[in-house]
Amino acid sequence: MYLKGKVKKDKRTKNLIKRLKPGDIALISHKDLDEIAANSLVESKIKCIINTEKTISGRYPNQGPSILVEAGVPIFEVCDTDLFESIKEGETIEISDDAIIKDGEVICKCELLDSKKIEYLLGIGYENFEKELDRFIENTLEYAKKEKGLVTGKVPIPKVKTKMNNRHVLVVVRGKDYKRDLETVQAYIHEVHPVLIGVDGGGDALLEFGYIPDMVIGDMDSISDRCLKMSKEIVVHAYTNGEAPGLERVEKLGLNAVIFPSPGTSEDIALLLAYANNADLIVAVGTHNNMIDFLEKGRNGMASTFLVRLKVGSKLVDAKGVNKLYKSHLKLRHVIGLGIAALIPIIVITMMFPPMKELMQLIKIRLKIMFGV
Repeated sequence: MYLKGKVKKDKRTKNLIKRLKPGDIALISHKDLDEIAANSLVESKIKCIINTEKTISGRYPNQGPSILVEAGVPIFEVCDTDLFESIKEGETIEISDDAIIKDGEVICKCELLDSKKIEYLLGIGYENFEKELDRFIENTLEYAKKEKGLVTGKVPIPKVKTKMNNRHVLVVVRGKDYKRDLETVQAYIHEVHPVLIGVDGGGDALLEFGYIPDMVIGDMDSISDRCLKMSKEIVVHAYTNGEAPGLERVEKLGLNAVIFPSPGTSEDIALLLAYANNADLIVAVGTHNNMIDFLEKGRNGMASTFLVRLKVGSKLVDAKGVNKLYKSHLKLRHVIGLGIAALIPIIVITMMFPPMKELMQLIKIRLKIMFGV
């Protein structure tokens, strides 16, 4: 295999995706590449990726590599972590079989991760799944003891300007299948006009669909400046000690923000905030709610999510995967039915029009003469 292209590099894949252009070669350092990152890389129409980490380590069956290979995006792995220093952003490199070449010289060896190897590593991942599950459960129970204040009322809820009382609230997280699910609930958004909350990159997801977020919540590490400026209210997720790293970025843009110190994830506090402000119904799109989601997110347990969902469950509707309910295609009988339904009022109106009555009577007489009736 031979490939040539300009390199874009970043050790944080979600930051790199913003700069990628079609035909680029993505240089990443992403262990156990997750589905969200893989889908974003595919959408960027890159030529290939070079990963200085194990794209699939076998710790659990992450599906990111399979998505890339199925989309025709080659994955090359290298053991040399110094490759990031050897190649500058925007430089052109070549990949020839198992070698990475710059300026005519081989600078590093690489290995193509093909479908057979991915299948083999996924098998190991499935074998290790039970061990990971045991560790995950233990961590979840351990953190649950520390984070129980989320449901007992010990975590103070900050005051916000956005009015949610007796309204529906749509919480959007840029998780798996978020685009398809958000597309599916568009009719609901237009009809009900819920309060729109974007969790970090979920704010940009709303903008993609033409909606301006009423509020964005998060640590501000994966949301665009454009979205921050357009959002009506900003809530920065802070550590329990009050430290809020994301606040500096908001202030540099000359914007104001509400600070919400809390354990757990940003999507958890978004649900909690909506519940505390007496939302009538909370609809969640793209949220993380299972073990694989959390392993891909790099979180050891889901204590806060379990506790928060336990509290807000009576008002929560999880729209994740709702797009799969609407996969049926328009069938011929439906088209015929619609056509007949549309013709009925036309025929009735036509028959009521005097000249048409006379014409139909003449046609009737002509038919009687022709058939001797």
